[in-house]
Amino acid sequence: MMVRSQPHSRRFQTASLPLPFLRTPEAARLLGLSYRTLEKHRMAGTGPKYSKVGARVVYSVQDLRAWVASSAKRKTTDRGPGEINIPPIPRRLR
Repeated sequence: MMVRSQPHSRRFQTASLPLPFLRTPEAARLLGLSYRTLEKHRMAGTGPKYSKVGARVVYSVQDLRAWVASSAKRKTTDRGPGEINIPPIPRRLR
């Protein structure tokens, strides 16, 4: 009898936390972002506020909502706090 390994997507399932807090994969799903996009925002300092519980990153649902609200725009040319400004690559590195 052949035993199948767990699907890759199960690796990212997390234990439940109290409702007002979400781990990164759950927060990303709530926001409609990928896990890596939310991670990149965290590393760039442009993402929502987060806390660390041991080695785990957790997000408050209230902070996620506030971050989305702070990124609201009236027109396409408005810049917001959630945008990552990537400087151009110098010519000598191209």
